[in-house]
Amino acid sequence: MKMNSTQVFYFTLSAYIDTGSVKYFSFLIILCLYVLIVGSNVLLIVVICVNRSLHEPMYMFLCSLFVNELYGSTSSFPFLLVQILSDVHIISAPLCFLQIFSVYTYGSVEFTNLAVMSYDRYVAICHPLQYNSVMTSRKIVFLVSITWLPPVFAVGGTIVLSSSLQLCGNVISKIFCGNHSIIKLACEEPRVNNIYELFMVFLTVCVPGSVILYTYMRILKVCFSGSKQTRQKAVSTCTPHLASVINFSFGVSFEILQTRFDMNNVPSMLRIFLYLYFITCQPVFNPVLYGLNMSKIRSLCKKLFQKFSSFHKGLF
Repeated sequence: MKMNSTQVFYFTLSAYIDTGSVKYFSFLIILCLYVLIVGSNVLLIVVICVNRSLHEPMYMFLCSLFVNELYGSTSSFPFLLVQILSDVHIISAPLCFLQIFSVYTYGSVEFTNLAVMSYDRYVAICHPLQYNSVMTSRKIVFLVSITWLPPVFAVGGTIVLSSSLQLCGNVISKIFCGNHSIIKLACEEPRVNNIYELFMVFLTVCVPGSVILYTYMRILKVCFSGSKQTRQKAVSTCTPHLASVINFSFGVSFEILQTRFDMNNVPSMLRIFLYLYFITCQPVFNPVLYGLNMSKIRSLCKKLFQKFSSFHKGLF
């Protein structure tokens, strides 16, 4: 492979460590986790799509969330599984930028989707009589569109800027490609990239975060001044969402710490664990959280399993 001071054809991921025969056990654990993520999220997507009783705004946004969990895990786990078994940890430049695009859009869509879900809960709790007139089919399509399209275009701009940089190195001290890691390899200070990154953070983190904060302040105000029934409704519908927001915020915080600060003195196993937490915290956590806490989804999943069990018995 060929490399010069202005064009890089591959990157070396230096954070991987030689674990010997333990790598096969690690591979099995990661594979089982990936199968669990795919199975649980696909199950909930099918349950929501097939059952007309779940064709409501809240469940449509949940379906979008589960699709994003599949997208995010699929953009990371297959690559991670290959790298675990590999003795040489390199990645081609196009695949590296594709991974950056996939992981960053996953994180951005996740935050935006959670903001849309918080707005849905705000309308349902604070304006229950106007809910059906506000959350129309057209409004749902619009909200799902702004969940996906702005992050895709924003991260796309990041990839265009980063891929045009002149690089003076090809070693990334992480187990996956990151945009800030690419920027640090630039021969000259990339001011435009740094300014655009701040804009992207504002668009994909600050704006959704502000929406979540505002809606929950209004929901809390209604809960304190409302009836006991209103408080019970708020707790039952908002608890899973709030837990998901907190969980994802922890995962993003760990990832930002790894991206922005020198982590060379941190043990490699801890860095790998922090990255795994970022890519698995939501895909594992959300199906369990919503599948167990939301009575409609839980009962329909039970019925689906009972049908499958009776069909299996009928065969044998």
